[in-house]
Amino acid sequence: MPWKPFHLYTAGLRHLVAGTILLIWAMAKGLRPTAKHLRASVVIGIFFFLIGHGTLHWAETRVPSGFASLIIASEPIWVYLMASLAERKWRMNFPLASGVALGLAGVAILLGRDAISSGSGMFLGALAVLIGAIGWSVGIIYSRRSHLSGNPLLLSALSLLSGSLLLLATGTVAGEARGFSFSQVTPRSWFALAYLIVFGSVIAFTAYNWLMEHYPPTFVATHTYINPVVAVFLGWWLAGEKVTVNVAIAAGLVIVAVFLVDRGMARIEAGRLNVETSER
Repeated sequence: MPWKPFHLYTAGLRHLVAGTILLIWAMAKGLRPTAKHLRASVVIGIFFFLIGHGTLHWAETRVPSGFASLIIASEPIWVYLMASLAERKWRMNFPLASGVALGLAGVAILLGRDAISSGSGMFLGALAVLIGAIGWSVGIIYSRRSHLSGNPLLLSALSLLSGSLLLLATGTVAGEARGFSFSQVTPRSWFALAYLIVFGSVIAFTAYNWLMEHYPPTFVATHTYINPVVAVFLGWWLAGEKVTVNVAIAAGLVIVAVFLVDRGMARIEAGRLNVETSER
């Protein structure tokens, strides 16, 4: 299967510029990365950007954007499973169990007949998006336990830079360097890249890491409530992407699942706080 050129390079360049901006900002505030910070940023860069974003950029050439967003919307479920695995403690209640079951069913539908009948490229693309979502979830759990925890600005800067270098290196190995020229990039593409750098990386990722420092990971991951709905609608409206019955059913299952997982985790968190309060 041929590799569509420059997608990893585009992602790498985006994160390189954004990470540089944030690192300058962090150093202006007197923050200095240590060797431990750098090592942690490499691990985060692998899970967040090389696996999380790299697979998505590759898959987006093969699957509709709305379809991909529905698979990514299952992220809170994988965050819960990864967190439980890391803590070796399985906390469960009815909403949580229902949410996990419905979410997995929704993903199974997306990876089922529609993806398979559309050809191997569609199925592999969908599988790549799923791997990316799981990789991102692992990165969330690791980042909360890493040496960069407690410093959202430095976490954003170093992980973006680490991820950019990994993406650029992987893109080079994959052959994206062959035939690449900045003169091939249109003004419209530069504008889109600038938008992603400012809003998608500098602002959004810094805000995301700040939220990760102050709220449970499953709560932060609930931004996926609205993302798939918007992506499916815009894909249908602007790109002519088809919305099949299976995709509509999967969308409903995944969105309800994310809601239930959030409610279930909220109950567990409330119970934990009540126990801690009673013990004081």
